[in-house]
Amino acid sequence: MIKSILTLLLLFCLSGIAHAQLLDQEEYKLYSLLMQYRKQQGLPSIPISRSLTFVAQAHVVDLADNKPDTELCNPHSWSDKGKWSACCFTDDFAESQCMWSKPRELTAYTGDGYEISCGSNACCSDFVMTAAYALESWKSSSGHNDVILNHGMWESSWNAVGIGIYKGFAVVWFGNEADTE
Repeated sequence: MIKSILTLLLLFCLSGIAHAQLLDQEEYKLYSLLMQYRKQQGLPSIPISRSLTFVAQAHVVDLADNKPDTELCNPHSWSDKGKWSACCFTDDFAESQCMWSKPRELTAYTGDGYEISCGSNACCSDFVMTAAYALESWKSSSGHNDVILNHGMWESSWNAVGIGIYKGFAVVWFGNEADTE
């Protein structure tokens, strides 16, 4: 019995170490808050994906440093200053495939990725994003909340999630396929 408890404790500690290598403290807090919110709604937790986290962390740095979100392009856009294809994501979803294919473009992840983002270069360049602020923003936006809770057109099972927070931006990437990385 004691050996079983010690084994479980070791596995718990090792899983915490694995998360720590992928996510910083604020990113892990956002992950925890998202999973707690999903649990309150009767939904299961989503495993952290190394691939989707890589995409999320690359994207928040691109958003903050290269500012691809302009008057025409929203924060799902990507600049031409990285090892990815640039795109201007507009509100009519004309370039949605550019965003959805980013996980396959940048990692070994085989499925599409779907992003929610919080932050803007239009104002507040000195704003420091927090996990709590991002989640509350998404909960108050029906479209973002639908993605988090698998409502409407997002009624499916998320099997992978990636988190990125940098300067004034937070993004979360969701995927239907499990991450094999």
